[in-house]
Amino acid sequence: MSMAYEEYMRQLVTPMRQELTQAGFKELRTEEEVTNFMEKAEGTTLVVVNSVCGCAAGLARPAATQSVITNEKTPDNLITVFAGQDKEATSKMREYFTGYEPSSPSMAVLKGNKVVHFIPREEIEDHDVSSIISNLVTAFNENC
Repeated sequence: MSMAYEEYMRQLVTPMRQELTQAGFKELRTEEEVTNFMEKAEGTTLVVVNSVCGCAAGLARPAATQSVITNEKTPDNLITVFAGQDKEATSKMREYFTGYEPSSPSMAVLKGNKVVHFIPREEIEDHDVSSIISNLVTAFNENC
């Protein structure tokens, strides 16, 4: 890929990254960062696999941020990896999603480093934000 394309993509995804990081999500951008976090993971974690896709990711990010802002019970940790951008980090995170097909965007609620609730793209795309928030809130209330 050309340097111009890579720079264009970095600029394009900056607001998509910021939507989550400004809401308190920690971005893991390398395989090592994912490994270090997951090896020490305690409590509950919401992982958002972010993506550029406007139709689904444009619903996933607001649902993730609103669910943690509005619900009394929330995960101890808020983490995000960016599919298609931070490929090694995303691939490493997906290794912990045992039994789930890769999906972008997607969201997982973990206890320690084990998935207890998974929301694939199919449960995001063509759904309204309130139903995705409801899905997350149910998972938080059951697991946090």
